[in-house]
Amino acid sequence: MAKTDLFNIDGEIVGEVELNDAIFAIEPNEDVVHRIVKNQLANRRQGTAKVKNRSEVRGGGRKPFRQKGTGRARQGSIRAGNHVGGGVIFGPTPRSYNYRTNKKMARLAMKSVLSSALANSKIKVLDEFELSEIKTKQVVTAMENLKLDGSTLFIFADKNENVEKSARNIKDVQTGLVNTMNVYDLVKYDNVVFTNSAIEKVQEVYI
Repeated sequence: MAKTDLFNIDGEIVGEVELNDAIFAIEPNEDVVHRIVKNQLANRRQGTAKVKNRSEVRGGGRKPFRQKGTGRARQGSIRAGNHVGGGVIFGPTPRSYNYRTNKKMARLAMKSVLSSALANSKIKVLDEFELSEIKTKQVVTAMENLKLDGSTLFIFADKNENVEKSARNIKDVQTGLVNTMNVYDLVKYDNVVFTNSAIEKVQEVYI
């Protein structure tokens, strides 16, 4: 079983946490992680880019000049793509970028990033993180105590409204839940901080 230190919010080590090797100590599969990250980013795209083609641009119904005898190149409409103010040729239209990946691949990607994060000391586990009031300074102090440099993601087992609201005004800090955490966020953030209850829930879900 892999092990990692258990901290309190004062940055003191208060124990150890055992982590399941099947989740936190596998050989990371970078190809699968790449596929899942690409999938998540694609699924976030709005796909609303739209331009007008020559049939949608207003005007241009009349032939601008006669076919022959002018010495100019023949033209059928002033809204053709080669005219200023004409329609766009082969421009974007609304579309969905969504595509599905299988669950087995998604689970392997999650285990891969968790294993990689633990191996690279990106993961810290807190015994608990509760605030009696919404206070940004308390979150900043806790981060300083834990020596969290760079972007940080806090993962909780259940909704933690006071911490969530206290942290949302801090640059590069995000909070989330075990059931909503995703591969992209785990790759993106420099530090991932779990509460002890969140780690237990992760091991229940991904075992």
